[in-house]
Amino acid sequence: MAFSGLGMHLGNLSRLSNALTRSISPENFTGEKGKGGMSVDGPAARQARDLGQGWKVSPYVVIEPGATFTLADIAGQGAIQQIWMTLARGRLRHSILRIYWDDQEQPSVECPAGDFFACGWEEFAQVSSLAVCVNPGRAFNCYWEMPFRQRARFTLENRSEEQLTVYYQINYTLTEVPEDCAYFHAQFRRTNPLPYKDVYTILDGVTGRGHYAGTYMAWGVNNNGWWGEGEIKFFIDGDGEFPDDLRHRHRRLFLWGV
Repeated sequence: MAFSGLGMHLGNLSRLSNALTRSISPENFTGEKGKGGMSVDGPAARQARDLGQGWKVSPYVVIEPGATFTLADIAGQGAIQQIWMTLARGRLRHSILRIYWDDQEQPSVECPAGDFFACGWEEFAQVSSLAVCVNPGRAFNCYWEMPFRQRARFTLENRSEEQLTVYYQINYTLTEVPEDCAYFHAQFRRTNPLPYKDVYTILDGVTGRGHYAGTYMAWGVNNNGWWGEGEIKFFIDGDGEFPDDLRHRHRRLFLWGV
């Protein structure tokens, strides 16, 4: 069977495929071949006036308060391979990222942009992992491979009261997607404060086959007699009063994994 070009890593870098690499950014909203860097009237046209076309005339978009902007709308089958984003203004938890696969009406990903990139509390935090990297200056990077079979659509909603300036790039490949590839999902939920001695449900109602890939938690302590320690309980496939798995977790620990 021919190599699809998915699941790339250093160990299979020498394998050739028919996959087509594409990239969407404010310089090329469609990702079309040979259509990047053509802007002459982008938001940075004044700053780039001495450089001319092809020199970051359109490096970002501005989303007005209350508006939703379509970051990408991709037709065909393939996979998202990397997302880079920087929010220069606006508020991290008031910038809602949504991702739709294959003409879904409800998104598979619906999460504040900051929390999606493991930055809670409306603040920058440096993150270094295989899946997500956040570098100084709010450079958000995501390396989750996200297959799709008909279409992929990304939107960003600005729920703050000020303009949101967004620099971004979505890198993807167009290729045949194997039948056993699953879709990427992410949810966000928040309780503030959690009532005393209550159990906080991280995830519920998931059915079907799949992999639990991990959880990011921004955990606040409201008194000085508790260090934020607790147990993570996994109830799987009909478990009753007691869980399938019980794991001790310290506050602010990342749970990326399979």
